[in-house]
Amino acid sequence: MFRTALRNVFAHKARLLMTVLAVLLGVAFVSGTLVFTNTISDAYQHSSAKGFDHVDVAVRAAYQEGEGDRVGTTPELTQALLDRSARVPGAASAIGVVGGYTAIAGKDGKLVGGDFRSEGGNYWGTADPRYPLTAGAAPHGPGQVLIDSDTARRAGYKVGDTVRLSVDGPVLTPTVSGIFTTDDGNVAAGGSLALFDTASAQKLFGKPGAYDEIDVKAKPGTGQAALKAQLDAALPKGKTETTTGQKMADDQARVISSSMSGLQQVLLAFAAIALFVGTFIIANTFTMLVAQRTKELALLRAVGASRRQVTRSVLIEAFVVGAVAAVTGLLAGIGIGAGLRSLLSAFGAKVPDGPLVITPGTVVAALAVGVLVTVLAAWLPGRRAAKIPPVAAMSSLHAKATTKSLVLRNTLGALFSGAGIAAVLAATSMDADAAKAPMGLGAVLLIIGVFILTPLLSRPLIGAASPVLRLFGVSGKLARQNSVRNPRRTAATASALMIGLALITGMTVTAGSLQHAIDKMASSAIRADYVVSMGNDKGLSPDVDKKLRSAEGVTAVSPLRNAPSRIGGESEYVTGVDGAAIGKLTDLSVKNGSFTVGGGKAVVDERTAEEHHWTAGSGFTAAFEDGGKQRFTVAGIYQGNEMIRGIMIDNSVLTPHLSDPRDMQVMVKTAGGPSEATKDRLAEVLGSNPAIRIQDKKDISDGIAQMFTLMLNMLYGLLAMAVIVAVLGVINTLAMSVFERSQEIGMLRAIGLDRKAVKRMVRLESLVISLFGGVLGIGLGVFFGWAAGELIGAKMPTYALVLPWGRIVVFLLLAAVVGVLAALWPARRAARLNMLAAIKSE
Repeated sequence: MFRTALRNVFAHKARLLMTVLAVLLGVAFVSGTLVFTNTISDAYQHSSAKGFDHVDVAVRAAYQEGEGDRVGTTPELTQALLDRSARVPGAASAIGVVGGYTAIAGKDGKLVGGDFRSEGGNYWGTADPRYPLTAGAAPHGPGQVLIDSDTARRAGYKVGDTVRLSVDGPVLTPTVSGIFTTDDGNVAAGGSLALFDTASAQKLFGKPGAYDEIDVKAKPGTGQAALKAQLDAALPKGKTETTTGQKMADDQARVISSSMSGLQQVLLAFAAIALFVGTFIIANTFTMLVAQRTKELALLRAVGASRRQVTRSVLIEAFVVGAVAAVTGLLAGIGIGAGLRSLLSAFGAKVPDGPLVITPGTVVAALAVGVLVTVLAAWLPGRRAAKIPPVAAMSSLHAKATTKSLVLRNTLGALFSGAGIAAVLAATSMDADAAKAPMGLGAVLLIIGVFILTPLLSRPLIGAASPVLRLFGVSGKLARQNSVRNPRRTAATASALMIGLALITGMTVTAGSLQHAIDKMASSAIRADYVVSMGNDKGLSPDVDKKLRSAEGVTAVSPLRNAPSRIGGESEYVTGVDGAAIGKLTDLSVKNGSFTVGGGKAVVDERTAEEHHWTAGSGFTAAFEDGGKQRFTVAGIYQGNEMIRGIMIDNSVLTPHLSDPRDMQVMVKTAGGPSEATKDRLAEVLGSNPAIRIQDKKDISDGIAQMFTLMLNMLYGLLAMAVIVAVLGVINTLAMSVFERSQEIGMLRAIGLDRKAVKRMVRLESLVISLFGGVLGIGLGVFFGWAAGELIGAKMPTYALVLPWGRIVVFLLLAAVVGVLAALWPARRAARLNMLAAIKSE
């Protein structure tokens, strides 16, 4: 039986080619994902580990939890603590570290390094071992700065140049005193690093006389654990915490591994979708092969082969096909992994240097996935093959589906579909977190149910296309009849495309509706003409607020100043605003009371009011970080959203309690409304700072649209693999169907159907099957998009279902294109069949 199976593989290698390709693509996706993520993770881990070479033990301030009316705080690491750390017996040296966001502008005025990868720090003394100088000298005073060699190369800076940079808003113009190299992982990933002398850095980053961290280097012969124990004994208990350099490196490696694991899981999920779609092709292929070899299998049964042996022979064929596809897919995946890394570099995303990582787990996973998916998908056709009675097969009587089996199939399909719909509908009434599992389960059950019911649905839906097909004469009539001749085969072929389009449509509907909701939220809740913020969404200096107030044409300004507080024994953030201006800058729906902020009056969003059981007129006391307290009265309760929410109080009350006030945003209203000229004028007032974003409502909407477009394009790209596999399925089904109907096609040619008509018949059959799968997929996708939207709408009042009709039409056209392209080779093959040879074939 083993030899028979191998002979069958070689005898039908052309017919198995599409199956090999389908499995190959899925395995390549899996192995490429594993190679790519393992390679990137390894490169970042090695790069970040180098950054801890100069640290044996790090000392950090321990956060002091708030209790009662005391706000949680982080004590300062003072110079006295640094000196004490340097004096422990095992310490060779101690370096104070302070840092924060520092944006560097290139000579073209644009930001170098990206919003979230622009960092700054301090250079210790005249020769900091962490940052070897390649040119120039250490910085002295606020007028000098060091920049990393990669940034200097990209921006074209050299020693002596003046560079424009920003820490928290105001533009600084120091001179480049030197250039250094670094193993910092952030720089290795394409970021920038600027270094000031310690005193200047402490002042710029809001830490005068203090440090963020103290890095201690051990003397020769002193281990990290021993040095840590000495520091723990010498430093104040409960106010500091120590960590060895090795543990920091290990923790950083775990963080990197965890972040890459998330990406890996997403990519593998899409690979699983492609493989799942591939199972339809495999099952269809082996079902058709078994049907075409009915006499051969019956003869084996007649000469003594058992049912198990027949099933085993089919599974051996599947094993060989899966093994070939898995090995080829693994090699292709390694190439994909290497290619993706090069692609990142080509798009400007710098990745640390490192080898291509191919782990034993990747090899085992690729081989296991390829073989198991193929064998499992071929098991049911193999089992069916073994059940064919020898006498019926020898008589060329193909066993047709009985009424009982059809009733059973349709009943199962209805039960699965009903259970899936019920689970999805039940999930829409649950909390978002609790609804994820039942909604996911319901979606899977519904897809399975629709797949089981597809043969039943094929006749009426394909029949609906009859009027159009009649326009193509005999070819159209034959195409319709061929499409419904074998409903199960049509179902398996159409379902592969259905799954891909269901996911694409569902995500498009959800993303489009969500984008519309956020856009509506931004336009309806904000009256301000502009919103000013830092590029990395960190705090702005209060100087920005002052400069904007002095700008020509500005009529109202309000910063949004966040600060921690204690209310009712619990931690709660409050937002300081300009009470006189905030009403002119926002348009929030007031549910209770009035929108009045000032003195002892505050406004609160609905959710916070519900948590504290407040209504208009309720009173509360807030304790601030300096220990001061203030009594407030709730003047009004407003409907919050993702952009504006929480407790609002007047800045004149909040700011005196803050040691280092920072604004998350500044809202601006101008006399002439938003315009390019006004925007340029505001930018000029702020020194044309590349680190600061000045956005009007359109900019906010465009930013939201750009984010969703990027996300959808990435998802489309990932799901493209499933669509490609579905195309292979259509090609495979049509090609094998043409082979199966060779005699019939020969007879049609003999009675006058020309080659063009034969081609047209096969193309129309492919088109009908593809559009059938497309209609089912789009219908399911819209349902899934609606269900997901119900969960989002519970937390976002502005959410409403928006059907992207334009894209839905595009998806239908995509299904049609899939049908036309998939039919090219099978149609050509059918038209080129030799008429007499085809008639004589069995």
